[in-house]
Amino acid sequence: MDLIKIICGMLAVALFLGILTCGTQDETATIAEELETKNLSDSPSGVTGETLAAGENTTIEKTSLGPAPPDSLILAKGESNMATERRNIEYKVRATARLVESQGEKLFPSFREAKSPWYSDDFYIFVWAMNGTQVVYPPDIESEGENMSGLLDAKGEPIGNLFIEAARSGSGEGWIDYSWKESESSEPAHRFTFVKKATFEGRAYIIGSSFYADDYILCKNLTECTYLEEPGNIHVAELLNPGNIDRNLDLNYSIAHSVIEPGESIAPHMMKNPEVHYILEGEGILYIDGIPVELLQDQLIYIPAGAIQTAYNTGNITLKFLAINQPGWSEENTKIFE
Repeated sequence: MDLIKIICGMLAVALFLGILTCGTQDETATIAEELETKNLSDSPSGVTGETLAAGENTTIEKTSLGPAPPDSLILAKGESNMATERRNIEYKVRATARLVESQGEKLFPSFREAKSPWYSDDFYIFVWAMNGTQVVYPPDIESEGENMSGLLDAKGEPIGNLFIEAARSGSGEGWIDYSWKESESSEPAHRFTFVKKATFEGRAYIIGSSFYADDYILCKNLTECTYLEEPGNIHVAELLNPGNIDRNLDLNYSIAHSVIEPGESIAPHMMKNPEVHYILEGEGILYIDGIPVELLQDQLIYIPAGAIQTAYNTGNITLKFLAINQPGWSEENTKIFE
């Protein structure tokens, strides 16, 4: 009986020591491997892939663009590449925060190592102290030590304070939506940053990472486009043509903003592909293989491939319409008769 008690006591001690020593080097290696290999397209879960605790994915959305976006539990169901990137950012920030809470500042040098799970290509983890002091910033180590609480975005919004407010909120985490310029000469881009609070031995930190929505969403204003005068006194500004954009939009059509002044007309021409016109303003007559179609505001017209078409502005104001081509417009698919 005494021998059994001794053996049980030894097992209890071993189990206790195991609990005390777990979550150090092995945990770091495990989480690092997960950050490198985890595919989140099907799971927005936590560090080890377990089901999220109730409310864990309910983050605060700090936005300067007006009404709040849909609840994050709804956003977690998105299937786009951007939704997957959003979940990846949340996952990696949360995993890093948990690691900091178990091991503290000794991990920070690893966050600065290129090609590491915390800093690779355009992805990096940054760390602030709770007062806004930048502790870890891999893209610019020399800026570490600066107080970022007064950081403003391209529109003058106080995003430094928004980061801190999100970390100090009840959930201890949140997304911040803002406009950002990488340099003085660059154009503002739509950026999202996810931050989470992590505490180690009484010291609180803000762990965060970002992505650009402009890598997934394309916004283009008509004022940014150049009008070209096509044969027949029509002015065309190309709003969208995947063939002329240096990125994969997964589209096979183009959209152009077309303008015909009063009394003017488009030269007869033929498109080898189908074309759709949507009338924005004005009135006129469109001939499709000699058949007249009256043009009115908010009207859509489908023009079959290979049809001879020409349009006249019969009103006293500018005729404006969208011309949609599939595949995207090209000179090879257009034949003009003059």
